[in-house]
Amino acid sequence: MTSPESLRTAVGAVIDPELRRSLGDLGMIESVDIDGATARITVLLTIEACPKRSDIEADVRAAALAMDGIDSVDLTLGVMSVDARKALSARLHGGRTAEDRFGPTSLVRVIAVSSGKGGVGKSTVAANLAVALAVRGQKVGLLDADVHGFSIPGLLGIPDAKPTKVDDMILPPRAFDVGVISIGMFVDPHTPVSWRGPMMHRTINQFLSDVYFGDLDVLVCDLPPGTGDVAISLGQLVPTADVLVVTTPQASASDIAERSGLVARQLGQRVIGVVETMSDWIDSDGVAHSMFGTGGGAEVAARLDVPLFGSIPLAPSVIDAGNRGTPFSRGDRSDVAVSAFDRIVDAVIKSAPKRGTASIPLSV
Repeated sequence: MTSPESLRTAVGAVIDPELRRSLGDLGMIESVDIDGATARITVLLTIEACPKRSDIEADVRAAALAMDGIDSVDLTLGVMSVDARKALSARLHGGRTAEDRFGPTSLVRVIAVSSGKGGVGKSTVAANLAVALAVRGQKVGLLDADVHGFSIPGLLGIPDAKPTKVDDMILPPRAFDVGVISIGMFVDPHTPVSWRGPMMHRTINQFLSDVYFGDLDVLVCDLPPGTGDVAISLGQLVPTADVLVVTTPQASASDIAERSGLVARQLGQRVIGVVETMSDWIDSDGVAHSMFGTGGGAEVAARLDVPLFGSIPLAPSVIDAGNRGTPFSRGDRSDVAVSAFDRIVDAVIKSAPKRGTASIPLSV
């Protein structure tokens, strides 16, 4: 028969969907008892309006009912005290700056996706890159730094998602196993964000400092187009970021795209490669389509002296996926755009800096 200790272990192993840690590790299991065939459990949620309340309840019930001799569950959902919540926030996230989390001593790889001008598919590349890296087993966060033109929530099918605030810690919504944060989650989507540079700098700094993505391998940042305040702020806050430059084949786009790479280098960041979007493609009837010309991506790569990671054809599947809020990278592997993007993701992974000489801080 199941003992209270083994029951506590079982329900304590349930993972909190937002914090991505076990309820036992988070101190959320207040009490466990067994009365005949009934398990009596009290779980303390981080906040009263926990958006994952029903998920936690269902998972705890399932874990308890899987135990030998347990036929029913009497589950009480309470809320952590203010002191307990503050202690949890401090233990998981408190006291560290943006530099602590993503600076030179961090093992998290930051990939900033940039472009010279808007409308070239930069956000589509950022969103699909984050999701594709997560599919390949990496722990990924996605920061939508395009304050004025945020589109990441819509591209990932979570236009109405809101973060959860636990004391000073912000828990980002998740989509396709990626933690996602965007200014679009805090403002009316139909109201323009009219901010000057200092406000944007504070926002990016807060996203990097206060958002709890959990243990990350990669943080993908979708930068606004151009070489303005946000690009400079990210360069100051995360000078070791890798930069991926996005352009279309058009000369009017590729000429400007080069500038975003040059500014990144001036800020000390490493330009890893170029991705060309809206490239020519061949339809099922064998007809070639070159809507925006050819060669722009290769020209930018040559001028920046970095590889052209690949070209994404302007195929209907890419457009349709964006409209539906579903990453096209998760589509049919035989699709020409999907296979092209797979090669781009391979190149991004291979371009990661060597970690063999990185120091790991230890204390005795």
